[in-house]
Amino acid sequence: MSDRVGRLKHERIVEQLAKEIQSGRLAHGARLPGENALAARFSVSRNTVRQALTQLGNQGLIATHSGKGSFVTFDDRPIDDRLGWTRALADQGVRTAVVRVDLVEDVGLAEWVGGLESAEFVAVDRLRSTVDGSPVSFERSRVPAIGTLRELPSRGLEGSLYDELRAVGLVPDSGEEWCDLARLSAADAQLLGRPEGERFLRTRRLTRDANGQFVEHVESLLDPDRFRLHLVFGG
Repeated sequence: MSDRVGRLKHERIVEQLAKEIQSGRLAHGARLPGENALAARFSVSRNTVRQALTQLGNQGLIATHSGKGSFVTFDDRPIDDRLGWTRALADQGVRTAVVRVDLVEDVGLAEWVGGLESAEFVAVDRLRSTVDGSPVSFERSRVPAIGTLRELPSRGLEGSLYDELRAVGLVPDSGEEWCDLARLSAADAQLLGRPEGERFLRTRRLTRDANGQFVEHVESLLDPDRFRLHLVFGG
């Protein structure tokens, strides 16, 4: 009987705090009251509070950092990336740093994409961070090394990659996307300021224009505390 009561108590806390988070009363980035304060508010033990915080974390609503406390990570603002991630995320207060722009050869990618005349691509790697400097995503884009795109390694990328693609007549029209969990490599972990081997959400997207021509392949590593996927099917 006591186990059942304890379970109901922590579920009640989860339900109430989830409502406050999803309604915006506890805003994104807000620090939750400490365990003692929550225990007093809900008239429960600290152990029951910890159970509730763990469940809220599993639901992607908060993140708990040892010695710092629990912070709201839920942010229900949609990101429309049809105009490019740089522009879309900038609207959400996310900053972008270009860490690499190179001309590369990738025979494996060329064979996978198919129908390409060359295995040369322009590689554009970007790190996304919140306004406080905390990295939240890292992406590797590969686009055709054609026209003015081929000049990017020498002149740099100052604006949106989407605008650069449009300038050579490449407008994303259709594509495929895959998603899984991946462990951070040593290099990626260093860039993101995370422990090596930590799990991140990984997406891979291949886009083509209305004529079926290759536009972009991008692999993104996304902080699972900051991002979630919402897929819409049909017309």
